[in-house]
Amino acid sequence: MKKLFLFFILFTAAASVSAQVSLKSFDFILGKWEMNTKGAKIVERWQLHKDSLTGQSYQFKGAGDSVLTESIVLKKIKGEWTFCVTGYEKNNLGTTHFKLVGSENKTFTFENKQHDFPQQITYQNKGKTELLAWIEGNIGGKHRKMEFPYKRVE
Repeated sequence: MKKLFLFFILFTAAASVSAQVSLKSFDFILGKWEMNTKGAKIVERWQLHKDSLTGQSYQFKGAGDSVLTESIVLKKIKGEWTFCVTGYEKNNLGTTHFKLVGSENKTFTFENKQHDFPQQITYQNKGKTELLAWIEGNIGGKHRKMEFPYKRVE
């Protein structure tokens, strides 16, 4: 009985988070974003559609050759905002869904506790020219977090 009650409370809380958020809440992510890493540049490009956002992430190495690493669709599924990631890199193939679990202080957190890594994806609005994204979760019993500080280029 306690487990059923806890599930109901968690389900109700997740549903209320999605109900408070509209597609317009994610406008800050639209456009082209870049970040530099050792030996590569990562570019994310986001577009608005009627009822969703789509994003693509590319990695540029050396002479400017690019590789599509993932495609993203941010849309409502069964009334809940869902971050759907399709990976194209080795060991990162297939589509994984992350449900919106938090939306406070211009920060949106999506979660899938069953995924190997990451279990959470977060995007934070840092103003017109900066966007901070991070992924986190457990790998082999250890908590890991990777940050992606982007700068707007379009």
